[in-house]
Amino acid sequence: MSERTIDTVVFDIGGVLLDWSPDYLYAELIPDADRRRHFLTTIATPEWNARQDAGRPWAEAVAELSSLHPEHSEWIEAYDAGWLKMAKGIFGDTAEVLTELQGHGIPTYALTNFSAEKWAVAKEAFAILRTFDGEVVSGHEQTIKPDEKIYRILLDRFDLDPARTFYTDDMQYNVDGARAAGLDAELFTNAATLRAHLRTRGLPL
Repeated sequence: MSERTIDTVVFDIGGVLLDWSPDYLYAELIPDADRRRHFLTTIATPEWNARQDAGRPWAEAVAELSSLHPEHSEWIEAYDAGWLKMAKGIFGDTAEVLTELQGHGIPTYALTNFSAEKWAVAKEAFAILRTFDGEVVSGHEQTIKPDEKIYRILLDRFDLDPARTFYTDDMQYNVDGARAAGLDAELFTNAATLRAHLRTRGLPL
């Protein structure tokens, strides 16, 4: 076992611990793949969803977009009302890594771009999301990754040493943002690679 170089592990949620995609819901609502792709890339876009992650209320978001695209209002409303159907479940292999860390007494935190409203829904649905020592959720903070501010909130709120705090995220630009804030960060590709990253930093996995 190599010398431990980190004390704390921080997880992104969507794409790392939670299997989430609008396609899981809209494959049912819009069976035609081209129509579905058009809706999710030109109307209910990732950029539109990101504004909810940054704190905009869902009711406001749905009302505004529906007024612009009344012909698609039912599909737009479903993004809010049917949100949980986009969350297919927890990635079991990543959950095992998280649980092992917690079993060894290693502090774990969540740092996620997530609507405050939907974070409450997800935590109710998936018990493992309630097991972190702390969390920083963009919708509560009114700022999203990769803005340096949100990493600073994490470090300051929980009094973490950035050099001894490991962070993983499935988006490279969020990893880059974490590194710019001084964290030890790696791109998440799969649980086995995450486990290897943590082992090289001396954690008993």
